[in-house]
Amino acid sequence: MCLKFIDFCSGIGAGRLGLEILGLECVAHSEINKDTEYTYRTFFNDEYNLGDLTKLDYNLIPDSDILIAGFPCQTFSIIGKSTDFQDERGKIIYYLSKILKNKNIPYFIFENVKGLVNHDNGRTLKSIIELLNNTGYEVSYKILNSIDYEVPQLRERIYFVGIRKDLYNKPFKFPYPKKNVEIKNFLLESNNDFLEINHPTFQKYITNKYNKNRVNIDEILKQDYVIIDTRQSDIRIYVDKCPTLRTGRHGILYVKNNRLHKLSGLEALLLQGFPIEYVIKAKKLTNSKLLAQAGNAMTVSVITAIGNCLINYIEDKSINEFSSKRFANC
Repeated sequence: MCLKFIDFCSGIGAGRLGLEILGLECVAHSEINKDTEYTYRTFFNDEYNLGDLTKLDYNLIPDSDILIAGFPCQTFSIIGKSTDFQDERGKIIYYLSKILKNKNIPYFIFENVKGLVNHDNGRTLKSIIELLNNTGYEVSYKILNSIDYEVPQLRERIYFVGIRKDLYNKPFKFPYPKKNVEIKNFLLESNNDFLEINHPTFQKYITNKYNKNRVNIDEILKQDYVIIDTRQSDIRIYVDKCPTLRTGRHGILYVKNNRLHKLSGLEALLLQGFPIEYVIKAKKLTNSKLLAQAGNAMTVSVITAIGNCLINYIEDKSINEFSSKRFANC
């Protein structure tokens, strides 16, 4: 079976990669941010960008089996300003539903921030489900944490799987959690971007009213792979796991060999599940942009896990009939 998909709101292509790992074929993508598109082409050498999905000629959209999209999350995020569902970014879901209906696409995978669940006391989520139901899909959704799917990053996101009603014959089952992995395998030996703890700015930060007498940097430096999240005011400490990568959060440090290292954009890609060969391709890209883009991406391994289960559903087989690892986790 060779399933084809279109990658909408593609970002740097984590969703695409997650499905390509399973052998699926990407026939087109859609991205409007020029910097992000440059990174996408660096990874995939793909010039077929459909462009702004709000202005698409449906006749130019290739036929596909699956539509995948991490539709814009700023409207629903708990870290953003409180905004209404009528925000322009929130309307992207309407355009995606029109594409689904017009192209009669059998299945979709959507991703968004966890905050969507409680946005406007749950009314936003209810509206989205009703919209997709009325478009002709049975919709399943679940919050999954990336740390449960082969990356050491605490990243809770809501995932939607839609199945066209004429193809629906049983509830969709999301993937089970897998064994956690060690963070040391995701932090590069070659990262030499250190933070000097005696720097006046850092000293002022760790002695402010939020951190004074609460954080002992000398003790922290004795243990490799302690992760330090230097938030706006207070420090948060993690052991062998990374806090959620975000577009605007670049102040993540880790301890190695008694020094504080700044998390790099390349390491952020690894923490989002990008294989090392893609990280090597990204070495020529700007570190700050990579950090921002990785923070806005899907987690590759989570999409692969969901894709596994969707393939299993499409083939309509019991998991007991498969010996392949490809179908073993649904």
